[in-house]
Amino acid sequence: MSMDRLLENITRKQNPTVAGLDPKLDYIPAYIKEECFETYGKNLEGAAQALLAFNKGLIDGLCGVVPAVKPQAAYYEMYGWQGVRALAWTIAYAKEKGLYVITDGKRNDIGATMQAYAAAHLGVTQVEGEDLEAFGADALTVNGYLGTDGIDPLLKVCGAQDKEIFVLVKTSNPSSGEFQDQMMHAMYEPLYRAMGNMCQKWGQSLPGKYGYSGVGAVVGATYPKQLKELRKALPDTFFLVPGYGAQGGAAKDVAMGFDKHGLGAIVNSSRAIMCAWQKEGCDPKDFAGAACREAVRMRDEIMAELGGISLPV
Repeated sequence: MSMDRLLENITRKQNPTVAGLDPKLDYIPAYIKEECFETYGKNLEGAAQALLAFNKGLIDGLCGVVPAVKPQAAYYEMYGWQGVRALAWTIAYAKEKGLYVITDGKRNDIGATMQAYAAAHLGVTQVEGEDLEAFGADALTVNGYLGTDGIDPLLKVCGAQDKEIFVLVKTSNPSSGEFQDQMMHAMYEPLYRAMGNMCQKWGQSLPGKYGYSGVGAVVGATYPKQLKELRKALPDTFFLVPGYGAQGGAAKDVAMGFDKHGLGAIVNSSRAIMCAWQKEGCDPKDFAGAACREAVRMRDEIMAELGGISLPV
């Protein structure tokens, strides 16, 4: 199973982090933008080519350190079809470098529409009898608040194509509690806990050999109490943990999401890694080196809390 490969990659690199690839033109060194705009024009094509060049440099610098990357689809869609093409090429390049790829799309629908999302991001699209991979990520973030009708189409594709999903459970944003913390009176538990329980249930159809299913949960680092609670309540559910660094989550907070083996979660950092060259004030041509140094710093900070990572025997 793909989740097993992620766990093996995390253990091999002793690094439970994922680098978010959420590029803006402001994050990209001027020399890259100038080259791309001179070649393609100051238009959506030039912008998309700059995103891709920046991403490739980051992937080259990070692939020896991090086990995974997480491109956020919105940052590509804002540049039109050219940006979406850059997303597809970014995913392909990351996979060539041996990285696990999580597309952060937060897709949410039912029936045939969700089948189409599943085919696009995790499965294959049929064209005149040929099965073709459109994007080819290893996992996709999804919104589960339409219930099982919106998840079943994904589970079928995940089972057939060896892919995973991460369901929004307790997100890192400040207003998440407006709905996610509301108590469900019939069960005397908050809504996020009910969603977590559904992740456990949905995951039964996608078991993994290391104890974690192919249905993960998004649980923010900014809520360590809930992260600890959910880790205990959802023993088979792997966590994608946003909110580290810029949003306020610290290493001691994210440590709540891990099990006794140092597994159970992967922690995301986007801006801090992509913009490390700006923070350092280093030569812009060393942007990938700065990203790598920040990724190592983050890894070491979290590993100081965990002590080590090992696969269950």
